[in-house]
Amino acid sequence: MLEFFEISERVKSLSETALKKAEKAFWGIDEITEYNQQKVLSAFIKNRVDETDFNTTTGYGYSDKGRDKLDRLTADIFGAESAIIRAGALACGTHTLAVCLYGILRPGDKLLCVTGAPYDTIHPVIGIGGKNSGQGTLADFGVKYGQVDMTDNDELDFAAIETAASQSDVRMVYIQRSRGYSLRHTISIDEIEKVCDIVHKVNSRAIVMVDNCYGEFTEKKEPCDVGADLMAGSLIKNPGGGIAPSGGYIAGRADLVELCGYRLTTPGLGTELGSTLGQNRNLFMGLFHAPHVVGEALKTAVFAASLFSDLGFKVTPETDETRHDIIQAICLEKAENLIAFCQGLQKGAPIDSYVTPEPWDMPGYDSQVIMSAGAFTSGSSIELSADAPLREPFAVWMQGGLNFHSGKIGIMLAAEELNKRGLI
Repeated sequence: MLEFFEISERVKSLSETALKKAEKAFWGIDEITEYNQQKVLSAFIKNRVDETDFNTTTGYGYSDKGRDKLDRLTADIFGAESAIIRAGALACGTHTLAVCLYGILRPGDKLLCVTGAPYDTIHPVIGIGGKNSGQGTLADFGVKYGQVDMTDNDELDFAAIETAASQSDVRMVYIQRSRGYSLRHTISIDEIEKVCDIVHKVNSRAIVMVDNCYGEFTEKKEPCDVGADLMAGSLIKNPGGGIAPSGGYIAGRADLVELCGYRLTTPGLGTELGSTLGQNRNLFMGLFHAPHVVGEALKTAVFAASLFSDLGFKVTPETDETRHDIIQAICLEKAENLIAFCQGLQKGAPIDSYVTPEPWDMPGYDSQVIMSAGAFTSGSSIELSADAPLREPFAVWMQGGLNFHSGKIGIMLAAEELNKRGLI
């Protein structure tokens, strides 16, 4: 029933077929969602969350009961010894990851990324290729960088990881779970566990850190459950549940989280201060809603894969493929298809639906980028959004959807835009 939107009979019919194909995958998503929702509820009950935890602090934020309880709650949910979760003090996912890198690594240490090159915004933090030299990159402070690429078959190169991780100067082995602007597969919890086992066997000094952005609550286990020493992510992605207005989290071994706390504030102070300015309630509520919202985003992604594969486009993951993050890539083959998709998706956004996205020269990228986003929280990618550089294979990376029913409409409007322009 589409009483409020003008969508052709062709796209309606294709969408009905796509939805039927997606039903089996939906059952699996519902099972994981229910498990994770119970896990989160259990953690709330265990930590005796009450209304006084929502109180605000200002200034130094000493004795912020809610802030400290949020940290313990986050650690329990993610299977970690300790955690930091902050709105504002951690500005975004990239900042959160940088706090971890600067908190742990010291001059002479090597950072080893074993999932190929990390996401574009981390390159200046590390100083890859001399980028941002002199601005305080890790390279400026004498931290070395190494990389193990994925195999030609899109697999983790475990043999090469073992060899590289055994080097005595390797202090951190870095796993980027999600794919960034690439078409490689998302790293599963099982793969993360195998990397952890290898690294801990060959190098007692090395720790495993996981960039868990987009991956939270997509499986029943999280990286710290299977041996990761440290993990981090953004609150305007999965764990914020579409409610957290900003921020990030860090979870893992207590000694490592403590070092990250000293980087977040300053040595000697760590996590014992930092006013929450009235955001505790949003973070508690966001965490509580997160498993369900992630499930809705996964269903939206599965539906998109089903519909656009029926339209003849390559999609990854495929409709019935096991998922380890919320991102759906669709290879749209031509720039005009990519632009039409993003402009159509924008028409289904609750915010800024009247805006027409256009490609632009976005700082930090070597191609023009087009982004579709109509979010209650600026930049929130747990809300329905899509973005892509205008270069071959003209793939779009789509994610989010606070609820499936609105996400489904957004995907149908993207298909309708291609249909109206005679592109499908």
